Amino acid sequence: MKDFDWTKFTRKIAINATIKELYDAWTTASEIERWFLERSVYKNSENKEIPKTKRVEKGDSYVWSWYLYEPTEDGKITKANGKDHLQFTFAGDCLVDVVLTEKEGKVIVTLTQSNIPVDDNSKKGIRLGCDSGWSFYLVNLKSVYEGGVDLRNKDESLKGMLNA
Repeated sequence: MKDFDWTKFTRKIAINATIKELYDAWTTASEIERWFLERSVYKNSENKEIPKTKRVEKGDSYVWSWYLYEPTEDGKITKANGKDHLQFTFAGDCLVDVVLTEKEGKVIVTLTQSNIPVDDNSKKGIRLGCDSGWSFYLVNLKSVYEGGVDLRNKDESLKGMLNA
């Protein structure tokens, strides 16, 4: 395991959708709630809530919550170019970059989480935990935008499932 990079990881998925659809999937509260979150609240630099259908911009902040998962996540949007690249803080001081590119009629969603601390708790909770979580949610993003099927478990009586 000495060659294993504990500080970052990258996951990619090809989705049959437009770059605009997928950029909005990450940058508007109404769309990110379709595939990733139970609730998303974005606020501008003046701490005013952004309408659910308006895209976030650099300097905005977020508070996110998931189905069947108590903790919330808050962070800042550090880059948002309005078309194919979004970056935000996540899990403390980690950075998540989402880059959208077209290839062979598909949009490649490339997610990289970096700046992961290397203490044992971060290795387990962030490097391994977030990798697993992002892998599931990228598959759900594909499922929702290609076929409309949301794979998330929202049933309180079925906690601890892969899709929770």
